[in-house]
Order: sequence, then structure tokens, then C-alpha cells
Amino acid sequence: MGRVASNPVSLHRSRPCFQTPRLPHYVKPTLHFPNHHRRFPTVSCQQTPNLPDPSTTEKSVAEPGSVSDSSSQATTSSTSSGPPEFPNKNTNRQVAVVSTLAAVVLFLSGRLDFGVSLKDLSLAALPYEEALSNGKPTVVEFYADWCEVCKELAPDVYKVEQQYKDRVNFVMLNVDNTKWEQELDEFGVEGIPHFAFLDKAGNEEGNVVGRLPEKYLLENVDALARGEASIPHARVVGQFSSAEARKVHQVPDPRSHG
Repeated sequence: MGRVASNPVSLHRSRPCFQTPRLPHYVKPTLHFPNHHRRFPTVSCQQTPNLPDPSTTEKSVAEPGSVSDSSSQATTSSTSSGPPEFPNKNTNRQVAVVSTLAAVVLFLSGRLDFGVSLKDLSLAALPYEEALSNGKPTVVEFYADWCEVCKELAPDVYKVEQQYKDRVNFVMLNVDNTKWEQELDEFGVEGIPHFAFLDKAGNEEGNVVGRLPEKYLLENVDALARGEASIPHARVVGQFSSAEARKVHQVPDPRSHG
């Protein structure tokens, strides 16, 4: 066979062609400043600042809540505190009325000892016959409802009686009661109030008549309670009401011990 001649085909590889891009040339701009004088601010040198105290810094770090608490308390106090409220006229009037009533009550309680009267003393008094038989010393008061001095001394008698009533008998005999005619003569009652001081056996140790300081009655009763042989004020007379002004017809029940 014949040899087929072939035309060789030359293959040419094409190389890639890379073109390097050309970088643009930057044009350096030209700056034109106006011909003006600029003023620059003056800068002053600052001194070295005061550094905080380390102890203060540590305390603030150790107690973070103290600042907030104090600030909150200050805020609360500033919030709660407002302008002072002044009382109005009605409040002042009420205060004045209450003060006046309190002063009146205090005055009357000091003068009358909460309304103690001769009738109250008479109702609380021990019967005369019982007082002479119970073995205690006795204070006998001769009085009358119309006797002003007797009324005036009633609070003093009440005070002493409350202090010694467990050791001393207190008897009230109304001179208007005809039942006590014999006792009036026996004790020689001419003026009232007449206080007769009897020992445990019923013997009279002394008497006090009329308006006298409270200490006379108090000291005599105290001597009786302690069983003294005599009393310090045995025969003392002050301003009294005359027993001759008796009104025996006004006594409804002569059997009463009043």
C-alpha cells in the first residue's frame, strides 16, 4: 500500500495576553488658602490635678452602697420636708378651750379634792358605838351641814382618813342630831368643827377646834396610829362656827349616826 502523505498541521498554542492596566496618574491638587490671618485659641498649661486620697478611694470601693444610701436619704428628706404647716384659727381656738378646761378642772380638784363633801365623809364614817369597841384609836369629828369651816376642811380630813383608815377609826357626829346631846356635853363642844382624839380605850387625849393647818390633824392622827401616850396638838383652837346655831329640827332620823 502506498503511504499516505499527510500534511502536518502545525498547532499553535496562543499564549494568553494580559495587559497590565495602566494606573491613572493622580494629579496633586493645588490648595489655595485665602490670605487671612487665623487666630488660634490660647492654651494655658494646667497644673497637676490633685489626686484623690487612696483611703477615700478604697472606702468608696469597699462601701459602694454608702454613697447611694446617703444620697437616697438626702433625697427622701428633701422630698418629705416641705414648708411648715401653721395651725389655723380653729385649731388655736380648740387648743385654748382645752387648756382653759384643764386649768379649771385642776383648780377645782385642788380646792374640792374631786368633790369630797361632808355627806361623803359621813357615809364613809364608822358608827360611834362600833369605834369604841374595836380596840383602835378614834378621831371623832363634830360637824354640821351648814358649817362653812367644816366644808372647807373636808378635803383635808379625807386625805388623812385615806392614809390612816386601816389603823384609826374616823367617826362623824352631826351636832344637829339630838341623839348626841350627851356626847356634846361630855366633850365640851362649843365650836365646830371639833376633833376629839381618843386612845384605844376611848379616853380623850386632846382636841382641835376650828380652821387649822392640815398638819395639826395629820400629826395627831399619826401619834394615835403609833400608840403614843399623848398627841402633839392637844388643845388648839382656830376660827370655828358656834355650836349654839344648831338646827336640831332639821334632822329627819335621830337614830342615824350622822
